[in-house]
Amino acid sequence: GRIEPSRCGRTGRAECPNPFVRRGFRECGPVRFFRRYRMEIRLAETPLPPPALPPGFGFVRWRPELLDRHSSVMYESFRGELDASVFPCFGDAAACRRLIADITGQTAFVPQATWLVTRRTLPDDFYFADCGTIQGLAASSALGAIQNVGITPDARGLGLGRAIVLRALHGFRAAGMRRVYLEVTGDNAPAVELYRSLGFRVLRTMYKASPAAPVDAA
Repeated sequence: GRIEPSRCGRTGRAECPNPFVRRGFRECGPVRFFRRYRMEIRLAETPLPPPALPPGFGFVRWRPELLDRHSSVMYESFRGELDASVFPCFGDAAACRRLIADITGQTAFVPQATWLVTRRTLPDDFYFADCGTIQGLAASSALGAIQNVGITPDARGLGLGRAIVLRALHGFRAAGMRRVYLEVTGDNAPAVELYRSLGFRVLRTMYKASPAAPVDAA
C-alpha cells in the first residue's frame, strides 16, 4: 500500500515548517540550541607530561571484553548531566552500550587512545570500581578524535579527567597522529578550561539543536 507522508502535529501540513523536524526530529515543538566548540591540539608542538593518577587509581587499556564496563561508566558519568540534554542517548544505559560498540567496531578505532580509570576500594586490591572512560578514533592518518570523556560524579575533583585525556593523547601520539580534536559543550566550563590548560584551542563554534524538554502544566 501507499505510505502517507507524516503530518505536522502543529499545522496539519504534510511537511512540517520546522527545519529541525525535517532533519530527523520526531515531533514539532520547542528546540533548544547548545553551543559546541571544536577544539584541537597539535601534538608535535605541545609538551605532554606523563599522566598522573592519585594513589589507589589505575589505567586499564582497551580489551573487547571491557565493552560493558566502558558503557557503564559512560552512562553513570553523563546521565542527568548537561550533555544528556544535548545527546539524549547518554541518559539510556542500552544506548550507551550501543555507542561504545559502534565506536570500538569501526576500522578507525584507536585502542591506544581508549582507556578506563579504575579505583581500588579495598587495601588488598580485591575489588576495583571503574570511574573514568575515554575512547579514540582516527579521523585520518594524522588526525585523532577523542570521544566521550566521562568521569563518574563520585570521582570528580581528583584530576582524573586531566590524567585520562593525557593518557589518550600519548596513545594517539604512539599511533602516529600529529593532531587531535574533540568537541565539547560550551556551557561545560570545567571541561573547556581543562582542555585549554592541556593545549587545546578552539577552532570552530557550532550549535547543536535538541528538542527542548516539555514543560509540565501547572
